[in-house]
Amino acid sequence: MTLPSGVTLPRLATPRLRSRNTWLAIGTLAAIVGAAILLRFVDLATNPGGLYPDEAAEGLDAARLLHQPGFHADFLVWFPDDGGREALFGYTVAAAFAVLGQSALVLRETAAAFGVAGVLAIGWLGRRFGTWVGLAAAAWAAGSLWLVCVSRDGMRNAIVPLFGAVALIAILRWAARPGSVSGAIAGAVTSLAALYTYQPLKLLPVLVVVWLLWLRRSDRARYDELRAGFVPFVAAFMIVAAPMLAVAITEPSNYFGRAVAVSTFNPAVQADSSLPIHVLRTIGMFGFTGDPNPRQNVASLPLLPLPLAIVAGFGVVRLWRMRGDPSHSLILLALPVFLIAPLVATEGGSPHALRSLGLAAPLGVAIGLGVVDLAERVRGRWGRAAEGLAVAAVAVTLTATSVWSGLAYLTRPVADRYADFSYPLVALADVAAGRPGSAVVVGDYSATDVRFLDFDRPPSIVQPGTAISNPGAYSEILALSRDDLSAALGPALGGRAVAVAWDPSGDPVVWAVVP
Repeated sequence: MTLPSGVTLPRLATPRLRSRNTWLAIGTLAAIVGAAILLRFVDLATNPGGLYPDEAAEGLDAARLLHQPGFHADFLVWFPDDGGREALFGYTVAAAFAVLGQSALVLRETAAAFGVAGVLAIGWLGRRFGTWVGLAAAAWAAGSLWLVCVSRDGMRNAIVPLFGAVALIAILRWAARPGSVSGAIAGAVTSLAALYTYQPLKLLPVLVVVWLLWLRRSDRARYDELRAGFVPFVAAFMIVAAPMLAVAITEPSNYFGRAVAVSTFNPAVQADSSLPIHVLRTIGMFGFTGDPNPRQNVASLPLLPLPLAIVAGFGVVRLWRMRGDPSHSLILLALPVFLIAPLVATEGGSPHALRSLGLAAPLGVAIGLGVVDLAERVRGRWGRAAEGLAVAAVAVTLTATSVWSGLAYLTRPVADRYADFSYPLVALADVAAGRPGSAVVVGDYSATDVRFLDFDRPPSIVQPGTAISNPGAYSEILALSRDDLSAALGPALGGRAVAVAWDPSGDPVVWAVVP
């Protein structure tokens, strides 16, 4: 066919352009996943090292699930020890132990695997707003120092970004395809994420209610479409929630105790500052303040670097501008809802990286949308060439953040991690493991490390301050200080203690006496 002069068929070039963009997206995703894996698994056997007792509690319960006849979580979902903990992560660790062997490394590898899965889930959530929104969200999550720190510790906190993102995806699917089935799926996933992971996601039901009320005012037609899924949502939520609700009813002090203990509404809460300062520091995590908790504090860096906080700000503006759309309004509302937990929990240092984890998924979307919004603004004012430069600048910032995160985390000297990751307790457990028939003088919380690491050959545990009436019954008696041995054995026998392990500065951290 002959075309008139000047007429072209631009659609013939579209497949090539689409193919090029597709391969670029695939390559970008591969690089993001590679970075996520690298930052979470490299040198994991020795960095952070040690083993914090909260990590050991997860490993100990997982080991007991595998090897202790009759042991199980309460109602199969709740471990009452160590302040009370959801058991989902523990069951996953037990499965990993069964396949890979039982060790602190496998415990942390399980958390790291959840961290990588969380990066993919945040990207998947962002993908619902566009391919490049998803890739930008995943790129931030992969290289975020905040999420890298959390993913390398063997605690249940590591599963929050994954389940938070998946829950939002399920709710968005319900919004896009209203119906009984999608409503039931959203209810079940929301229940699982809210009740079986970690404290911040317990606000997911609040988010759903606030979002539905928002839709009722802003998009009544969509709200009416969703009404057919209300009963299935609630029914599925309650079915999945039933075991955990049984725990809450039968063990209220254990189930609610930790949340009450850290809340600003508790008169006895041990806060690090006044409430206004706590609020300012918590809000300041977007560009300025870092978690003072040494396990999440790397060079006092903020949870979100300032350049990316600015990009996220563009994303929030875009979310507000598009608030009439159910997907955008859900993410917009998720940001203040998940900010409630770190704001009201004033115990300890602030901002608190773990209590802020509910923000990870919606924040990733905000960053992705911010990239798109920034690019569109630049193009509208200065043209396509400037848009390309703006996108390149954001890409460089995300890459630099990943590199910066890895270097900052992986180059921390052992001395900076030694006490905070309980290296002395690991040394105590290692010495006891090599000396069958020994006893260790250590507090019950700290003894969690010894019980997990020496699970197959446990020494006797003696509480500090308790006199040992028959020291000859043990091959050796170990403690973290000579004073603990003197209190347990008397000054004469305790005075014979010798150091058997030392910290990086050469100071003794484990002492031993042969009766």
